[in-house]
Amino acid sequence: MENEPDHENVEQSLCAKTSDEELNKSFNLEASLSKFSYIDLDKELEFKNDLIDDKEFDIPQVDTPPTLESILNETDDEDESFVLEDPTLLNIDTIDSHSYDTSSVASSDSGDRTNLKRKKKLPDSFSLHGSVMRHSLLKGISAQIVSAADKVDAGLPTAIAVSSLIAVGTSHGLALIFDQNQALRLCLGSTSVGGQYGAISALSINNDCSRLLCGFAKGQITMWDLASGKLLRSITDAHPPGTAILHIKFTDDPTLAICNDSGGSVFELTFKRVMGVRTCESRCLFSGSKGEVCCIEPLHSKPELKDHPITQFSLLAMASLTKILVIGLKPSLKVWMTFPYGRMDPSSVPLLAWHFVAVQNYVNPMLAFCRGDVVHFLLVKRDESGAIHVTKQKHLHLYYDLINFTWINSRTVVLLDSVEKLHVIDRQTQEELETVEISEVQLVYNSSHFKSLATGGNVSQALALVGEKACYQSISSYGGQIFYLGTKSVYVMMLRSWRERVDHLLKQDCLTEALALAWSFHEGKAKAVVGLSGDASKRKAIVADRMVEILFHYADRALKKCPDQGKIQVMEQHFQVVLMCWENRLYDAMIYVYNRGMNEFISPMEKLFRVIAPPLNAGKTLTDEQVVMGNKLLVYISCCLAGRAYPLGDIPEDLVPLVKNQVFEFLIRLHSAEASPEEEIYPYIRTLLHFDTREFLNVLALTFEDFKNDKQAVEYQQRIVDILLKVMVENSDFTPSQVGCLFTFLARQLAKPDNTLFVNRTLFDQVLEFLCSPDDDSRHSERQQVLLELLQAGGIVQFEESRLIRMAEKAEFYQICEFMYEREHQYDKIIDCYLRDPLREEEVFNYIHNILSIPGHSPEEKQSVWQKAMDHIEELVSLKPCKAAELVATHFSGHIETVIKKLQNQVLLFKFLRSLLDPREGIHINQELLQISPCITEQFIELLCQFNPTQVIETLQVLECYRLEETIQITQKYQLHEVTAYLLEKKGDIHGAFLIMLERLQSKLQEVTHQGENTKEDPSLKDVEDTMVETIALCQRNSHNLNQQQREALWFPLLEAMMAPQKLSSSAIPHLHSEALKSLTMQVLNSMAAFIALPSILQRILQDPVYGKGKLGEIQGLILGMLDTFNYEQTLLETTTSLLNQDLHWSLCNLRASVTRGLNPKQDYCSICLQQYKRRQEMADEIIVFSCGHLYHSFCLQNKECTVEFEGQTRWTCYKCSSSNKVGKLSENSSEIKKGRITPSQVKMSPSYHQSKGDPTAKKGTSEPVLDPQQIQAFDQLCRLYRGSSRLALLTELSQNRSSESYRPFSGSQSAPAFNSIFQNENFQLQLIPPPVTED
Repeated sequence: MENEPDHENVEQSLCAKTSDEELNKSFNLEASLSKFSYIDLDKELEFKNDLIDDKEFDIPQVDTPPTLESILNETDDEDESFVLEDPTLLNIDTIDSHSYDTSSVASSDSGDRTNLKRKKKLPDSFSLHGSVMRHSLLKGISAQIVSAADKVDAGLPTAIAVSSLIAVGTSHGLALIFDQNQALRLCLGSTSVGGQYGAISALSINNDCSRLLCGFAKGQITMWDLASGKLLRSITDAHPPGTAILHIKFTDDPTLAICNDSGGSVFELTFKRVMGVRTCESRCLFSGSKGEVCCIEPLHSKPELKDHPITQFSLLAMASLTKILVIGLKPSLKVWMTFPYGRMDPSSVPLLAWHFVAVQNYVNPMLAFCRGDVVHFLLVKRDESGAIHVTKQKHLHLYYDLINFTWINSRTVVLLDSVEKLHVIDRQTQEELETVEISEVQLVYNSSHFKSLATGGNVSQALALVGEKACYQSISSYGGQIFYLGTKSVYVMMLRSWRERVDHLLKQDCLTEALALAWSFHEGKAKAVVGLSGDASKRKAIVADRMVEILFHYADRALKKCPDQGKIQVMEQHFQVVLMCWENRLYDAMIYVYNRGMNEFISPMEKLFRVIAPPLNAGKTLTDEQVVMGNKLLVYISCCLAGRAYPLGDIPEDLVPLVKNQVFEFLIRLHSAEASPEEEIYPYIRTLLHFDTREFLNVLALTFEDFKNDKQAVEYQQRIVDILLKVMVENSDFTPSQVGCLFTFLARQLAKPDNTLFVNRTLFDQVLEFLCSPDDDSRHSERQQVLLELLQAGGIVQFEESRLIRMAEKAEFYQICEFMYEREHQYDKIIDCYLRDPLREEEVFNYIHNILSIPGHSPEEKQSVWQKAMDHIEELVSLKPCKAAELVATHFSGHIETVIKKLQNQVLLFKFLRSLLDPREGIHINQELLQISPCITEQFIELLCQFNPTQVIETLQVLECYRLEETIQITQKYQLHEVTAYLLEKKGDIHGAFLIMLERLQSKLQEVTHQGENTKEDPSLKDVEDTMVETIALCQRNSHNLNQQQREALWFPLLEAMMAPQKLSSSAIPHLHSEALKSLTMQVLNSMAAFIALPSILQRILQDPVYGKGKLGEIQGLILGMLDTFNYEQTLLETTTSLLNQDLHWSLCNLRASVTRGLNPKQDYCSICLQQYKRRQEMADEIIVFSCGHLYHSFCLQNKECTVEFEGQTRWTCYKCSSSNKVGKLSENSSEIKKGRITPSQVKMSPSYHQSKGDPTAKKGTSEPVLDPQQIQAFDQLCRLYRGSSRLALLTELSQNRSSESYRPFSGSQSAPAFNSIFQNENFQLQLIPPPVTED
C-alpha cells in the first residue's frame, strides 16, 4: 500500500528541480512512505470521516449486515451480478500436463472504439486544481538504456519493475538493474541466453529487494540474487511449453510467486531449498481452457499492515476475458468471489489494482477492476467468524477506454486511456483533477508477448486482440510514484506538493487561480493534497501565511500597473482599494497601497491624524482601536525617516531623501489642511506629543542619529527643537513627566560632542522651577524621577549646582540631593538623604555597609560615614533593629559599649541587644569574633525579664557568655521562679532548683485549696498540673545521676506536697478537687516508680494519715496501678532477657561451627600469579586459602601488601575480594566494615607438602590453625546478616542495667546518660527470630 507522503521532507523531495535528482529523491521518498503509510491511513481515518458517507458508496442503512450469499447473488443497476464461481474452474488437484489447450471467445464487435456508446464526460475541474502531477525524465537510466542497445546489443526495453531498485528488461534477454542514483548496478543474463529464451516479457522484485524474477517470451523463468548478481534458479517446466510469460509476480511470501502465460493459465510457484539444492514446485491455479486469464494481481501489504486479518489469506485477483476472480491461496485454495464483465468492447484491456483504503473507520483492501470505460471498486472485509465479505462500492463511468489503472494513494487514482492521455481522478468525488498527454514517452506495449510471436503465435484471437493495447509490464508504481517505460526512456510521475502546485500557477502568472487553489487548501476542500497534515488549525495557519505572500505578490503586480497619470478609471480602482482597506481597518494594507502604488507617503499620515487628533485635543481617553492607529502612525513615521518601507522592505534609494523631507515638512506645518479657526499651531507635533511623548522623542532621537551634518539637516533639527520648546513650555497641558522627557531629550542632544543645537539656558532654569516648585504637591515621585533622568542625561551642566541642591532640599527631592552629594563625595550627607526619604530609608544600611566595606573610598570618607552612622544610631535602631545590629557587629564591633550608651531608650536598647545576641533573630553574626562581655549579655537578660519574661528560658537556652550567679540574682530580682530553677539546675544545684519548683507548686495548691465551689472551669487547677509536670520532669532528668537517698529527697517531698491538701477534712475540699488531686498524685507515683523502690513508696503512703487511718479501699486504686506497672515491666524484662539469651546461644553455635569448618579452594592455582600452588619446588612457600575459596602463595600476597600486623600476629586479606570491594586492609574493628559488602576472608595457613626436603631454609607452617581471625570473620558475617545492634552489646547493656540496680525494673524513662543506651536509640528493634543460616 502506498499512500501520499505527509511529512515535510517528503514535500521537499517533491520539489526537486532537475530530473537527474528525481529518482534518488523518489527512492528516499519511499523510505518515508513505507514508514508513514500506516500513519497516513490513521490520519485518513481521523480527517476524512466527514467525507465518507453512505451515499458515496451506495451503502444502505440496514439493521443487520448482509450475508456472503446475499452479497454474491445481488444484482446491480447494470444487471451485473456477483456469481460464486464453479469450483471446477480451479484445479485443486494436480492437473494433466496436456490440459493447456485454449479455446477462443467469440467477439462479435471489434470495430473502432470511437463508434461505441460513451458515458457522460466527467466534470473537468482542471482550472480549480492547477497542475497536480509532475513528470520528469530519468536521464541517467534513459541514456544507459540507449547505450546498452548500441554497445552490447541489449535490444529495446520490454519490461520494468520498481522497488528500491529499478529493473529494466530488454528484448535480447538482459535485465539492467539501476540503483537510487540511476547508476547501473548489475547487468543480469547475456545475449546468448536471450537468443535461447527470447525477450524478457515480465519482471518482479520481492519485498526486501533481494530477488528478481524474469519471465521470458519463450516461457522460461529465471531467479537472480540482486545482492551478488548470481543466477539462483532457471525454471523451464513451471508451465506448458510454447507459451510466453505474460505476468510473473512475487507474493508477500518470499517463497511464493504467481505466473500467467499466454495460454491464459495461472500457476503457483513455490520455491524451496532442500539439502542445499534450490527447487521450484509448480501448481496450476486456473486453466486457460476455461477462459484465458490475461491479468493477475496479488494483494501486497506493507510491513505495518502485515498483521491485518486479510493478509493471512494471501489473496490473488485474476482477470480473464469474461470475468474476474478473487481467490485465496492460504491456508487452502479457495474461490472467494467472481464477477462477470457484462457488455464491453472485446478489445478493451482488463485491469486490476489493489490498495488499502480507510472506509468507515476501518482500513481494508479495495480492488479496482475495469475493462473498457467503467471502473468498479470492491471493498474486501473479514468478519469475526473469519469469512471474507466483498462489498461493491460506487463505480466510475468514464468517456474513454482505459489501458492502465494505478493507485497513487488511497484517495487518488491515475488512469491511462487508449490515446495515451493520463487522467488524475479523485476517487471519492470522481472529479477529474488533471489530464496529461504522455505521447512523448513512446510507451512500450506488450502485444508481441500476448500474441506469443516468439513461440509461433499459438494464442486465441480474443487474447491477441486484447494484446494490441496491453502495457502491463511498461508501467510500475512504487511509493506514490509511477514509472513509465518508453522505447528509449523512463519517465517518473508523482503528485506535486500543495506548495509546488501553488508556485506552479504563480510562475505562469495565474495569480487568481493560485489564490483560489490556496483557499481550497485552507478550507480543506482541495483534492490530491500532499504535504499538508496534522491539526486543522496548524494546517490553516501554514496555508494562510502562503496566501498572504500571494496577496502581497498580487498587490505588487497590481500596484506596479498604477499610472501616475492616465485613465481616471484605473486611478479610481486604486482609490477604491484604499477605501476598502480603510473600511475594513486594514491600515497596513492602506499604507502599502499608497506607498507602492502611488508613491504617496503623506496621505496615510493625514488620514491617521484625523482619527486620533480630535479626542487628544479634547482631553478624552483613546479607544483601543485609536491607540493601535496611533502606534502604527509612530512606527510609520519612524520607518519613513529611516528610509524603510512600511511594513516590510526598503524605500527605493532615489526616493529616501525626498520622503524624509516630505515627512519633516509635514510635521512642522503650522496648520493642518482644512483647519478650523480654533486649531492651535503645529497640530501634528502637538498631537504626537500628547499621544506618547517619550516614544515620539525616541523616534526623533533615532532620526537625528542618522542625519548627516549637512546644512538642511541641521536646520531641520533646530527647527523641530524650537517647535518642541514652543509647544510644550508655553502650554500647561503637559504633565511634568512629559516636560521632563523633552528636556532629557534635549540634554542628551546637547551632550553630544558634535552638537549643533542651541537651546536657551534660561529654559532649563524654568524647567527646574517648574519641577521643584509646583503649585500643588501631586506627582512628587514622578517629578523627582524626571529631574533625575534630566541630570543623568547630561543636563547638570545647564544648572548652577548650589541652587539645584537648595531647590531639591526644599522640594524634598532626596534622590537629587544624593546624586549631587555623590558627585562631590559627600557621602555622610547622603545618609541624611536616606533617613529623610520615607521611601528609601531602609536602604541606608546597605549604603553604609557598601561605603565602609567596598574598596575605593578614602579613610577620611569612611570615617565621616562612620561618625555620621554613630550620631544617628538611635534612628537606625528604631528603623530596623536587625539591620542595625548586623551593621554594628560588622563595622563597630569594638564600640558596642559606646553604642549601648548612646541608646538611652530602654525599649530600643532591648530590641538592639536581642537582635545582636539572640541567634534566632536571623542575622548572620559570628559570636566568637564579636567577643561580647558577659555584662552586656546580663544587661540584655535583665531587659528581657522586664519586657518579655515568658521568653527568658528559651533565650537562655541559646545564649552564651553569661555568668550564672549574676543571672540568678537578676531572675530572683524579677521573681521568675522557673527561670531561677533552670539556672540552678544548670549550675548543678538540683536540690535548690527542686525547692523553688516545690515552693511554686505548693503555692498553687494553696490557691486551689482556698477557692470556692465554682472550680469546674477555673484555670488554677491547670496551673497546678503544669507546675507539677515541670517538677516531675526536673526530677526525672536528674535522678539517673543521684543515689537512692538523693532521689528520695526529691520524689518524697513532691509526693508530700501533692498529698498535703488531701489531709484537710473532706468538708473543706470540694469533691471534684479531691478526685483531681488523687489523679495527679497517681501520676507522681507512676513517675517515681522508675527511680524509687516499690516498698519504700508503699511504706510512705501507708504512713500518711489520710491513707493509713482509712480503709484499704481508699488506696486500692493507687496500689493496684503500681502493681500493674510493676508486673508489666517485669514481664517485659524477662521476655527480652530470654530472647537475647537464645539469640546469644545461636550466635555462639554459629561461631563454633564456622571455626571448625574446613576450607574448600575453588582452583588449584594462585589467583595472583596464576601458577599452580606447587610451582616452587626449591623453597618453602606457604599456601593461603581463604573462606571465599581463593588460593594464593604467601609470597604473592606479601608482594601485594595484603598482610596486616595486629597484636603480634600476621593477618591476611584476600587480594581479589579486597580489590573488587575497594578494601585495602582488614578492619581492626568488625563494626567498621560496611554492611552488605564482601569483607576480606580470614586465612587458614598450612605448609606446602611439596617443600624441598633438602632446603635448610624451608619454612614450616604452623601446625595449629589460627582461630581468632576466623572468629572475627564469622562474626562479621553475622553482623551483615543481622542488621541491628550487636547481640553482645545488647547483653552488655542489659547486664549493666541489671547490676547497677538489681531491684529496679527495666524502664524506658528519659535521663541524661540514657541517650547513649542502645535501648534508647530510635532505630532499635528486636528481631524475634534468628537470622537465616548462610551457606559458604
